[in-house]
Amino acid sequence: MIGKFESNKDLIQELTSSGAKHVGNIAGIIAGTVAEVTKEIGDWFTDAIEMNEAAAAARRDAQARREADLEHDDQEPQAPKPTVADPVTTETSFVDAEVVEPGVDETR
Repeated sequence: MIGKFESNKDLIQELTSSGAKHVGNIAGIIAGTVAEVTKEIGDWFTDAIEMNEAAAAARRDAQARREADLEHDDQEPQAPKPTVADPVTTETSFVDAEVVEPGVDETR
């Protein structure tokens, strides 16, 4: 038969072993979670960096397109500007017209 001391020793040994396993499992869960969270944060920052680089590339492309359009505009022959003819002027400053008043039969 086992004595009380040896029984207590076996109990303590089993509890310690079991506790260590559980603490190890918990630590593994925490370590895995920290790793996953770190990966997600890293992916998020990578997305932000890529978006920033894409925006910078778009700005460079737009600037290059504007410069190319300006160069292209300079190379095209300019269309002649339309000329506006002077309005027709008469040599006299008045118009000869007959005024007819209603109700008057006489000619002037």
